[in-house]
Amino acid sequence: MRGNGGIWRQAWWRFGLAAALPVALAATTASGPVPAAVAAGIGNGGWAGAWLSSSTSGTATTLAMVRSVIGADTGTAATLTGAGVGIALIDTGVAAVPGLPRAQVVNGPDLSFESQDPDLRYLDTYGHGTHMAGIMVGNDTATGTKGIAPGAKLTSIKVGTSNGAVDVTQMIAAIDWVVKNKNHDPAYPIRVINLSYGSGGQPPYWTDPLQFAVEKAWENGIVVVAAVGNNGNDFGKLTNPASDLFVIGVGASTVGGTVATSDDWMTTFTNLSAQRTLDVLAPGESIVSLRDPGSNIDTGYPSARVGTTLFRGSGTSQAAAIVSGAIALLLQARPTLTPDQVKNAVRGNTWLPNGIAAGSGYFLINVNTAITRSSQAVSAQSWMKSAGTGPIEEARGPSHVLSNGVQLSGEKSVFGAWSSSTWATKSAAKTSWSGGKWLGTQIAGDGWTGTSWASKTWAPATWTFANWGGGSGWTDPNWNGRFWSNGTWNSGTWTGRFWSSDDWSTSHWG
Repeated sequence: MRGNGGIWRQAWWRFGLAAALPVALAATTASGPVPAAVAAGIGNGGWAGAWLSSSTSGTATTLAMVRSVIGADTGTAATLTGAGVGIALIDTGVAAVPGLPRAQVVNGPDLSFESQDPDLRYLDTYGHGTHMAGIMVGNDTATGTKGIAPGAKLTSIKVGTSNGAVDVTQMIAAIDWVVKNKNHDPAYPIRVINLSYGSGGQPPYWTDPLQFAVEKAWENGIVVVAAVGNNGNDFGKLTNPASDLFVIGVGASTVGGTVATSDDWMTTFTNLSAQRTLDVLAPGESIVSLRDPGSNIDTGYPSARVGTTLFRGSGTSQAAAIVSGAIALLLQARPTLTPDQVKNAVRGNTWLPNGIAAGSGYFLINVNTAITRSSQAVSAQSWMKSAGTGPIEEARGPSHVLSNGVQLSGEKSVFGAWSSSTWATKSAAKTSWSGGKWLGTQIAGDGWTGTSWASKTWAPATWTFANWGGGSGWTDPNWNGRFWSNGTWNSGTWTGRFWSSDDWSTSHWG
């Protein structure tokens, strides 16, 4: 399944590539083979359980090229680094690679299934989050590779495991946490959330809890950047939450091997929708960013390595990360901009004269043009907002985390009982989190007392319960003794970067 040059691209379980696969492709970690993860609702839900290669281009696109393509290396933009701007990366964590300066990285709480293993906590066992972080704030002195906004501060909130597994309730908890803690560093307040992610569901937007969560972040002054998905121009939908009309939905372009935009076009894997037009394009094919040695994708796609410290990949994930970095530059130049003003500024920048982009009016982001446009008067967006009270199961769609055939479904969260209406009220009031408790359940420590390689780390905690089947822990007999009980793992062993027998599955990295 590897294409020219071993370029990887995320496979979306819910559509397209995954529809032909009965299980996720197996990969390999430093500890051994990763078993194939069975996906609930094949072709219809979840995040990527494996990373597929892209055969559309064998030409690497460096971040220096990206800076030129998006107009970040000339004029006012060339003087900007993103200093004073915080970016929240809700993803698979970040690895302590030399290309991520310790001073520029903060570890928020680890909300992933790997959080209970001290050897895996906060770290990126998949490789996706590290690649996104490198695009935004990387500084690899070995090669001279720099991210789009190397002076910004990155807060990593880990939700995904070594095969990308995550439930939508973990994503919602992470977004809530960012809103509550956006000013944890007054010198670098969080102004941007990067979501290279899409949920399995397409619920009614007026009740969807996930769209409610991102809209609350937007209302609280945080620009939400979301990947639109990799299922193809004919797919007909943008993934959720990029489908939300308030946020910035990002598609991917290819640079055509040059820094001129006259030969650029929109990638064929970018999702398009007649109901909701994506907002902006950014380079997203064969992007060279930081390598995470020993991660799932690193061992699964060795030919995608560039030297010893870099790795290349394609997807709307990469495009979203580029836009998040570009917005950090814009906010450094224009710190008083509201999210609505930022959205207006980054749209309609550079017209692409080729292919479907030209015919449909999709534009490439340009930092200098955005800085100029940011002075325009902008009316506040007035779309109908989500009430957040819809079933969480509809937000999941067919996408469920599961093990040995037992899945999390219905009105339950990973951490316990779930009521959308109760959560929505608390989320709106910014009271869903109190210290390390989310909706009353202790799932992280109570403050910045944890230790890791990053400059600052939120403390961990033992989960007190995670109730899918009733009682105080996992009770379904199909778990064969591998379950949570009173905050500890019983009868299950970690093997390297994954559960030895229980395959968490179905998650979408954009």
